[in-house]
Amino acid sequence: QVQLVESGGGLVQPGGSLRLSCAASPSGFYTMGWFRQAPGKEREFVARIDYTGTSPDYADSVKGRFTISRDNINDPMYLQMNSLKPEDTAVYYCNAGLTMMSYHPGPYWGQGTQVTVSS
Repeated sequence: QVQLVESGGGLVQPGGSLRLSCAASPSGFYTMGWFRQAPGKEREFVARIDYTGTSPDYADSVKGRFTISRDNINDPMYLQMNSLKPEDTAVYYCNAGLTMMSYHPGPYWGQGTQVTVSS
């Protein structure tokens, strides 16, 4: 069983920044990424990156503001979130799998971390 441990959520003002991290144990050749779910809304894809740390993929709503990164399979995966907007408020879930797509999550999930953007 793969365990995903997230950290980095919190409260930030509009225009601010946060960085989320997610570590997989045991590590492996997983594609990793993030989904989010706001109250009363369906879960949506945010970003993903393959095990080589290349070929990032983003939802249109976060392109140019969020950056996903990963150095190697043994290091955490990060989501740098800049220029945050109130509509980014959600619980963010780390996700991983040997195959993980924007429309098809992998089988492994983190516990979720709350991101709140509010003045």
